[in-house]
Amino acid sequence: MNNIIANLNNERININCDKSLDIKKGDSIIIQSKIGLEYVRVEKILNVSKKNKYQYEFVRLATKEDEKKYKKNYIEAQKAFIKCRELIVKNKLSMKLISSNYTFDKEQLIFKFISDDRVDFRKLAKDLANIYKTRIELRQIGVRDQAKEIGGCGQCGRELCCKGFLKEFNSVSINMAKNQNIALNPTKINGVCGRLLCCLKYEDDIYKEGRKSMPKVGKEIRTKKGIGKVHSINPLKKTFNILTEDKNIIECDLNDCA
Repeated sequence: MNNIIANLNNERININCDKSLDIKKGDSIIIQSKIGLEYVRVEKILNVSKKNKYQYEFVRLATKEDEKKYKKNYIEAQKAFIKCRELIVKNKLSMKLISSNYTFDKEQLIFKFISDDRVDFRKLAKDLANIYKTRIELRQIGVRDQAKEIGGCGQCGRELCCKGFLKEFNSVSINMAKNQNIALNPTKINGVCGRLLCCLKYEDDIYKEGRKSMPKVGKEIRTKKGIGKVHSINPLKKTFNILTEDKNIIECDLNDCA
């Protein structure tokens, strides 16, 4: 079996496919999702030992007619976006529209939005269904999902993790920043979504494990270099600083402990 990596509405997805099919990077294909047919472009092909259960299944290679239909659907979805936004203003709904997409077979028109409140959009959905004569889904997403939807660059200069490879959002806490001795400055520890950086979690286990062998901050300790209170620690270097009675800061390691 092959595992195809493709892009669907700005999200990278995995697709099951028979290895015997001649599919290459850059090919356009039609796939089956839980809500209908979709048109996607192949970004990468990986060999897998057995068939896995994915949310998407390969149907066939796309034709020139499929490509024309996809482009037409895209244009119509953008027009629907403008119309939906007008209806949101008209109905005075507290929601910000983010995107709109048709499934390839036009069986469903999906609108994604963000809101700080719970929104009663039943009338909006009914109005949209009357206009577009298809199934309407209004999907509320969070600010992290919005960043994933739109994309961008992080503080590291690389593509946002949520856009590039993260399939789900893990819980990130302020303690992770504290464990890594990062200054609790919102501009340093928050991502473009305004939430804590997802990457704070990547090395958290290493820092936690490293701290286990280190003395606690504030503890008075005797070392070969002197006596003082632990001022700060560096779990990765396995070093710590002590503040002596004469206000000097001395760097020590575990071998210096008396």
